Amino acid sequence: MSKQANNQTLDVNETLAKSEAFINKYKKQIITAIVAVVVVVGGSLAYVYGYSKPREDKAQELLGVLMQKYVMAQDFEKALKGEGKTLGLIAIADQYGSTDAGNVAKYEAGLCFYQTGKTKDAIKYLADFDTKGDATVSAQALFALANCYAADKQLDKAVDTFKKAASKTDVPALCAEYLFQAGLILENQKKNDEALKLYEQIKADYPSAPLCSQQQQGGVVTDAIIDKYIEKLSK
Repeated sequence: MSKQANNQTLDVNETLAKSEAFINKYKKQIITAIVAVVVVVGGSLAYVYGYSKPREDKAQELLGVLMQKYVMAQDFEKALKGEGKTLGLIAIADQYGSTDAGNVAKYEAGLCFYQTGKTKDAIKYLADFDTKGDATVSAQALFALANCYAADKQLDKAVDTFKKAASKTDVPALCAEYLFQAGLILENQKKNDEALKLYEQIKADYPSAPLCSQQQQGGVVTDAIIDKYIEKLSK
């Protein structure tokens, strides 16, 4: 393998490490958000429909127990497979996939597979997740899927999915981060013009995002991270 090919592989791996670090940093918040969605959606359904949809109600019950027992504890293997009479995410997703709770189980199964390093399984469940529901969950699901594509070296799909994730949320920091991840991959693919366009879009559209804010290190104010990337590719 040539030195140039080796360097490109290292660059891509560095990009993936940054991306994985971001999702790991916010993993607890992501999981907590999903638990909140399950509780709120489950409560709403029970109230509005008066338990007239037994499959939905049962799926909500099973998922609620599993989330509290294993997912929040980050016991990913038991969360996926269950234990004793407690159904795991795989079973809930397969048996109740047509329900709202079953759909959430697909997303959670994808996240758990991702955390256990089973990228292709993670892609299968995250790609099957219906992102037409809650916007926050949809953006997080697409972000996780993009990370999986990147880890699986499906870089074009990763870029497209990061962009889709950005389009699903109104949170400037997340929009900027998702597009930035896409830009890093494009840059490592030597698609500098496309990467620069994304970096410039981040600076123009999300000025309040941390990526666009000046940094302070040891009392010294430095340029925003995004400015450094724009300057590098503008030369």
